[in-house]
Amino acid sequence: MNNHKAVGIIGIGTYVPEKIMTNKDLEKIVETSDEWIVDRTGIRERRIAAPEMATSDLASRAALKALEDAGVAAEEIDLIIVATATPDMFFPSVACLVQANIKAANAAAFDLAAGCSGFVYGMITGSQFIQAGLYKKVLVIGAETLSRILDWTDRNTCVLFGDGAGAAVLGETTPGYGILGSQLGADGAGGDLLKLPAGGSRNPSTAETVSQRMHFVHMNGNEVFKFAVKVMGEAAVKALDHAGLSASDVDCLVPHQANIRIIQSAAKRLKLPMEKVMINVDKYGNTSAASIPIALEEAVHGGKIKEGDIVVLVGFGAGLTWASAVIKWGKGADTIA
Repeated sequence: MNNHKAVGIIGIGTYVPEKIMTNKDLEKIVETSDEWIVDRTGIRERRIAAPEMATSDLASRAALKALEDAGVAAEEIDLIIVATATPDMFFPSVACLVQANIKAANAAAFDLAAGCSGFVYGMITGSQFIQAGLYKKVLVIGAETLSRILDWTDRNTCVLFGDGAGAAVLGETTPGYGILGSQLGADGAGGDLLKLPAGGSRNPSTAETVSQRMHFVHMNGNEVFKFAVKVMGEAAVKALDHAGLSASDVDCLVPHQANIRIIQSAAKRLKLPMEKVMINVDKYGNTSAASIPIALEEAVHGGKIKEGDIVVLVGFGAGLTWASAVIKWGKGADTIA
């Protein structure tokens, strides 16, 4: 990307629902224990959206915070990309609903489906529009209400996920700042390992699909874990190579918050001390496409990431997909309007 104009995150914001569901709460509805969940995943609690709130509501709240952080008006946004696996409905897109909610009247809008890798996929996609000179400001959002597609009788999946949204405004930055390198990948042969089987054209909604619990998340946890451990470190290294950097240059790793063991394996692959790794999986669980932007915002506004730091974002998800990006954090010496 060094031959193109510099594009980076110029504002970031998040929204997580107020309701907290702890592991102790889960003990009352499914056969599990706080000790078991913490030991295997690192998760202690997660957020659950209020019944009247849908993904577009969470996304819109995060978007407004990101716009405020960037000092950008909604009318200045040229494009909205929402990464989600839990849209309000098949169509219209969540992005169009957000556009109406935040009154971004001049923005094009579409959704992107790449599972938990979605935010980084969206960020790299959005940056291309700016580099090409087509747009100046792009709003990228990762948002999920995964609680609506969980089988609360399946202890292997219902303990893992939570709801939330994270948003970033992309714009031109000083050369040398912003996105320095990236790597996107997919292995569709692993699609059956993590899926929501019914509701689409393959298995349309019927009384039978509902009774067979096909409208909930189905996951082969062991295989997804093995895939994640392998791909997270590899994807981060490839993005660093693309940026002309090495793991020793990294100031902060912001991984997808799925499982503490997967995060630890990625850090080990990069030979990074855990102090350089952003972790909040204990508070929010796996929020899929919202995971990385929520963790990134917390790292930035919590002082873990500072101007000029080299930051690596890396995730994996349904598809199967993976995505990583290397960012020199900040806007540079002079903010470019």
